[in-house]
Amino acid sequence: MGNKRIIIMGASSGIGYEVARLFIDRGWLVGLAARRTDLLSELQAQAPERVRIQGIDITDQEADQALQYLIAALGGMDIYLHVSGIGKQNKTLDPEIEENTFQTNVVGFGRMVGAVYRYFSQKGKGQIAVVSSIAGTKGLGVAPAYSATKRFQNTYIQALAQLARMEGCHIDFTDIRPGFVDTALLSGTQHYPMLMRPEKVARQIVSAIEHRRRVVVIDWRYAVITYIWQLIPRWVWERMVVRTRRK
Repeated sequence: MGNKRIIIMGASSGIGYEVARLFIDRGWLVGLAARRTDLLSELQAQAPERVRIQGIDITDQEADQALQYLIAALGGMDIYLHVSGIGKQNKTLDPEIEENTFQTNVVGFGRMVGAVYRYFSQKGKGQIAVVSSIAGTKGLGVAPAYSATKRFQNTYIQALAQLARMEGCHIDFTDIRPGFVDTALLSGTQHYPMLMRPEKVARQIVSAIEHRRRVVVIDWRYAVITYIWQLIPRWVWERMVVRTRRK
């Protein structure tokens, strides 16, 4: 697999970091991007001849150009994995939290995925994989912006998949929807049930990418939960109470 080239956006911590380690171990050519480059340098040191890094903040209007620099440094790109994202519970609708979430998960997401789509469209083939969330299944009252932006990501990828078929582009799409993962994203005072280790989630993500799965929920317990969520009528869902337990 040494000739395969993947770029991972958001590889400096959590899920992205663990996925990067696995692809490096598999002998891939790996491009790593994140706002912080210190941890990316640690990953690069594991295989300096096969790993390239680039500091990229996806909320920056020039981020798509920085991505082009990384693609050139890697000698091209076959697969793009988007892990960058933020999210917090925000029952008070703090404007700063909501707006930051929109800027990262919608504007930044669309900027980068759109740039990648154009690249693969010109190349004639490729694979776009994104880590969204089960939160996009239904609107969650404790995290309005987060659940809404994840639903946006699900729909955007679906629309691009249709667009690619309409235009005859051989682009595969993989929408990866984890449940609660024990990363810095969920740090705080809240307690999250069925918390998964990022190492385990990363292995399932790599498998989903290698098998070109279209949509995958991680893991089976969350697949069951989200299936049930989809069966709940809107008027029932909107009257349900989601409680947060303290640690």
